[in-house]
Amino acid sequence: MKKGKQMKFSDGYWRVREGFTAAWARQTHDIAKTDNGICAHASANLVNGRGDSLGGPVFTVTLSTPAEGIIKVVEEHFRGAVNPDPHFHLNIDEDANFDIETGDGATVFRAGSLEVAVSNPGEIWSMDFRANGHSLTGTSYKGLGAYTEQSTGIHYMREQLRLALDEKVYGFGERFGHFVKNGQTVEMWNSDAGTSSDAVYKAIPFYWTNKGYGMFVNHSEDVSFEVGSETVGKVQFSTKGHRLEYYVINGPEPKDVLRRYTKLTGRAPYLPAWSYGLWLTTSFLTDYDDATVAGFVDGMQERDIPLSVFHYDCFWLKEYHFCDFEWDGDMFRDPRGTIAEHHRKGLKVCVWINSYLSSMSPLFDEAMSKGYLLKLPDGSVYETDFWQPGMGLVDFSKPEAREWYCSKLEKLIDMGVDCFKTDFGESVPTEVVYEDGSDSVKMHNYYTYLYNKTVYEFLERKLGKGQAVLFARSATVGGQQFPVHWGGDCESTYTAMAESLRGGLSLMSSGFGYWAHDIGGFEGNPGPDLYKRWVQFGLLSTHSRLHGSHSVRVPWAFDEESCDVLRKFTKLKLSLLPYLAYGSKQVSEEGIPLMRPMALEFPHDPAAEYLDRQYMLGDDLLVAPVFSPDGVVRYYVPEGTWTNVLNGERIAGPRWIEEQFDYMTMPLLARPGAVIPMQEGRCDTDGDLTDDVILKIYDPAALDSEWRQLVLRHGFEEDAAETIFRIRRTNDVLEVRCDSVEDGWTVECGGQRVQAHAGAATLSVQ
Repeated sequence: MKKGKQMKFSDGYWRVREGFTAAWARQTHDIAKTDNGICAHASANLVNGRGDSLGGPVFTVTLSTPAEGIIKVVEEHFRGAVNPDPHFHLNIDEDANFDIETGDGATVFRAGSLEVAVSNPGEIWSMDFRANGHSLTGTSYKGLGAYTEQSTGIHYMREQLRLALDEKVYGFGERFGHFVKNGQTVEMWNSDAGTSSDAVYKAIPFYWTNKGYGMFVNHSEDVSFEVGSETVGKVQFSTKGHRLEYYVINGPEPKDVLRRYTKLTGRAPYLPAWSYGLWLTTSFLTDYDDATVAGFVDGMQERDIPLSVFHYDCFWLKEYHFCDFEWDGDMFRDPRGTIAEHHRKGLKVCVWINSYLSSMSPLFDEAMSKGYLLKLPDGSVYETDFWQPGMGLVDFSKPEAREWYCSKLEKLIDMGVDCFKTDFGESVPTEVVYEDGSDSVKMHNYYTYLYNKTVYEFLERKLGKGQAVLFARSATVGGQQFPVHWGGDCESTYTAMAESLRGGLSLMSSGFGYWAHDIGGFEGNPGPDLYKRWVQFGLLSTHSRLHGSHSVRVPWAFDEESCDVLRKFTKLKLSLLPYLAYGSKQVSEEGIPLMRPMALEFPHDPAAEYLDRQYMLGDDLLVAPVFSPDGVVRYYVPEGTWTNVLNGERIAGPRWIEEQFDYMTMPLLARPGAVIPMQEGRCDTDGDLTDDVILKIYDPAALDSEWRQLVLRHGFEEDAAETIFRIRRTNDVLEVRCDSVEDGWTVECGGQRVQAHAGAATLSVQ
């Protein structure tokens, strides 16, 4: 398999790297209006006379807009070069408005709130992207360049956009290293490589900065980014070929950037309520059968630990037969009956699948005979012994192959399976031929999009809109439309727990709304201490799954206190379902993640810029997991008086706090003036989210006499009914009103609880 190589083109600041020739856009030659925007040409030479115009190169730069606040830039050297599929699906507004203004020194192309000033003919080439009267970023001489590797003849296009002195860069998909990407080389190449290196499962060529804009490079192949690394004051991106396409996205706030980016590339759909509960798996290499699974399920029930989903990992299949979609009859005698029993106990069932077919599986022969597997250029089926013997890969570029694959899944759905864990999809070779003629290098990352899209849309057709759920590992641009994604194979250490969080926050910065991780870590056997701390973190993530490799993750395998911790935090998350439901609406309708980096939620607080060991869950809950065996956490509290939901402690910010916590507590802080809807005593994900709801109000001093609205959703469905509450504080009186629900709800503040009467509740607060 060919991996994208890191592309540095310079030797220091002045010289071109040995073995390369370079040409840069130097002077604007002409600018013309087009039906869609403007087209400019920039020469690599200073043209002072006719003789200077002999030869090239000359770069063609076209500007257009796919939507308000976004400018599309296409930079080309040889315009006749092939631009093969696949291409990311984008939601383009064909009627997006723009205007063009020619002035002294520059021609301005304007797309609503964002504009770019292009230097006029005869001037040194430059583009300056601006919004609200401020320059955001831009390029100038030696920014746009064409490079040729002399030994191979391979051609590269490169662009550099400037960084401000104190500009911070975030995003690029699920990245497990430092959360702020400045100083890093970032490669867009999916890999099955765990969570402890710069290799990733989910490479997303998109970033945003604390200066109010974002950048999306619209290439599915191996784009190489140098983030303030090759040139300290620039973000550089490059790819092979003669064409480079990117989109500059205005804010002004980071959330605005994500709103625009996800509107362009797609947003996550609504998910069923049961997906937010606790998932338990068989683990990976453990021995399990019907009796083992029944023991897990019954053991959770006996210990009063609510369970929502049971997942069968890959050995529900017979060894060497991955993935033929047939239960191992020696271990599972009556899967249909067992699934029905799980349903009777209130559980949903998930099974592991992937897109690779072992040559020992009967499906291999069937798929090979029908032409559904990827082939080599000579017509042979591509096979490898990685993962399974002689395995082939389903060619998802072929519609008949997708239908065939779904027909195998349909038998499982008809049996009662509720969802699938779509594992793998990263180890896709580049020396293969696709049915639709797609470029194999561009398909390396894009394959996972087709894979997960195929399975997700099948589930949606079978189960209905809002009922489809995946548990996917790999992704690329647009993959956020097929949730949920989890963080892959991490070790069972505190270090890996922290790197997993960094990966999740990075993914949440890249257009994805939901994320999970293996509670307890995947590889290794966590001790009771780490297990309990990871449980706290896992149940305060958007989705929560207990999973391991060689060892199980049921709590009694560790100690009795682990059962207590898991019970407490599982019930805590269930009690927060009314709160999470509104956050899920923000994911689907705005593209704002449910789990948020502090820099996203507090973009104007300098202390939040580097924070990657704490996050916001929704609008109003700050979570700082415990990453040390001594229980000590050092975390940052933003401005205002925050309240620990678990112990009632009030903390005035902004300040840094260092505290020690037992296993039943941790930093879980409610924002000043927060109104958190909760349903205490909830033990499952069923039922109306407004029944007996308690509106918990924290630091009412942050409220004022203007009515504040709280939207309470009755369920997680897209068309779920909504109830509007209004809250205000006048002097020492706190009022809560609801015009549509007269009773059945309670207000709690400062230790007082008042039940609603005639649609209103009033408290006296100091």
